[in-house]
Amino acid sequence: MSGARARRGRDSASAVPDVLAPGLRVVLCGINPGFVSDAAAAHFANPRNDFWRLLADSGLTPRQLRPDEQFEALEFGIGLTNAAARTTRGSGDLRRGDFDRERLERLAEELAPRAIAFVGKEAYRGLFGERPELGPQQRTIGDVGLFVLPSTSPANAAVPYAERLRWFEALRDWLEPVVRPAVRALVLDAEDRVLLVKFVDVVGQVWWATPGGGVAEGESPEETLRRELREELGLTEFGLGPEIWWRDHTFTWMGRILTARERVHLVRVEAHEPVPEIDLEAEGVYEVRWWTLAELERAEETLVPARLAAFLRRLLRDGPPAEPIDVGV
Repeated sequence: MSGARARRGRDSASAVPDVLAPGLRVVLCGINPGFVSDAAAAHFANPRNDFWRLLADSGLTPRQLRPDEQFEALEFGIGLTNAAARTTRGSGDLRRGDFDRERLERLAEELAPRAIAFVGKEAYRGLFGERPELGPQQRTIGDVGLFVLPSTSPANAAVPYAERLRWFEALRDWLEPVVRPAVRALVLDAEDRVLLVKFVDVVGQVWWATPGGGVAEGESPEETLRRELREELGLTEFGLGPEIWWRDHTFTWMGRILTARERVHLVRVEAHEPVPEIDLEAEGVYEVRWWTLAELERAEETLVPARLAAFLRRLLRDGPPAEPIDVGV
């Protein structure tokens, strides 16, 4: 894969390199290198560790790679890193300060993998300070999903191979996004203010987006939008304007990887006081309010799409486009 690179932690005491590149399907994160891996300068190099076998048997790689072939994992959309860089005899010898959560979050932001999967509960716990269950997590790093696998270490031999394989297969299936057609509205009032809803996830990440949602089976896009605006805003009387924007975006929400294929329509109203008809908090929505363009341009909050202010300014200046515009992530 182009752009592949080996990166070592800032204070790494290990010869084991990061195996990373932009846009991977998944980065597999072990807890830290053992002496065998350190000597081999390769991840999961202990011949008694089932990691490479599990990747192949689960179909995450088409064949079983050797530790010295670790960079070939990039060809299959798989990266490798560790939660802690320091080499120890066992993970029990690690200290809290060995875990570098900021580094992992930076990698997630810079390289934007679809997901990070932790090989063992302790790798996750060392970084986030909470005990996870196996499988998809509610926590995300931005759009990046998190998944916890059983440890592949020989020290985890009490867990049968078939059980560990089941979780690797679950990861393989989970990594395939669920495609979700969606429709949203850019609601503008007579003062050219835009109505946005505030999403908050389970770990407190916040972003503001246009109202709308997924197209239910049997619904037309217009039916979906009218239902969503009624439920989220109490808005029932409006004329549906043209489709002005579109965006295709893959992200993780509530433990699922989704590809939202969003189409955004312009909706003009004279004025409206939002009065939701449903419990929005159940959907992760905690506030609805009007924004001026000036407020959007100086906002420190995360906006969706990220360049919402620029596209709104263009719309107000030039009017609706002849063809819908891709507004990106």
